[in-house]
Amino acid sequence: MLDVCLLGCGGMMPLPNRWLTALLIRYNGKIIMIDCGEGTQIPMKLTGWGFKSVNTMCVTHLHADHISGLPGFLLTLGNSGKDDVLKIYGPPDMQRIYNGLTVICPELPYNVVISELPHNEVSSFEAEGLRIKSVPVDHTTNCLAYVIELDRLGKFDIERAKAQNIPMKYWKILQNGEPVKDKENEYTPEMVLGPPRKGIKLAYCTDTRPVDSIIDLIRDADLFICEGNYGDDEKLGKAIEKKHMLFSEAANMAREANVKELILTHFSPALDNPTEYLEKTRGIFNNTYVGKNMLKRKLVFDG
Repeated sequence: MLDVCLLGCGGMMPLPNRWLTALLIRYNGKIIMIDCGEGTQIPMKLTGWGFKSVNTMCVTHLHADHISGLPGFLLTLGNSGKDDVLKIYGPPDMQRIYNGLTVICPELPYNVVISELPHNEVSSFEAEGLRIKSVPVDHTTNCLAYVIELDRLGKFDIERAKAQNIPMKYWKILQNGEPVKDKENEYTPEMVLGPPRKGIKLAYCTDTRPVDSIIDLIRDADLFICEGNYGDDEKLGKAIEKKHMLFSEAANMAREANVKELILTHFSPALDNPTEYLEKTRGIFNNTYVGKNMLKRKLVFDG
């Protein structure tokens, strides 16, 4: 099970009723954050999830509305009692930008490790028991989309366990995918587990034009959170110029990739009422929702 919270849904600058886009993913009490724009600390505080549990941060790109909240957020983590490692993943030049931002918070009571991800190929890593993929997208600067996946092991076969005389005290260990060895025998999960089952897949994409690599990345996702900078299709020229997306373009990608649910986010400050375009967008992909501050979803395994 994954808990997901869209802290805000704004682009460019925070507004009185719209925080900048940032996302939290909570699994087993640990939190992964994607992006940290100005003011992110405030909605983060409102979640009640706590700051100390943030051990991993993924940055889509290095424009201010996605990264300028970092110094204050780092200080708040320190004040919360964090004393272990914070890992930050981002596009090329992440280390240089981090060094510049943290001039105003040079002393932190924990270590920060920066990893720069490639801007021209898909990359994979693991964090907090989850599998994360990054894929380059098409913005005015190096920008990444992310997919977070929670794998699910195969079903435990009691009859196979009994037939192989595997002691019952080892069943739970094997069911969790771990091998076990006693004085006489070694048992492996493959001995008692069926084929892997469908897990949970969350995709997050912002600041880009539609590209085929995104569709490949998000295919069959349980939840696709995607920018909809402009709701009006007449803004296509501006979307192309600024390398952003229309609501309709995000919906077309969701439909083609067969995702379960689309949440639009990262709205232009000029877009006062995103819901005005929701009905038309649902004509393309029915299970579409407009993002809002503190919007939450709980993603669970099927069956």
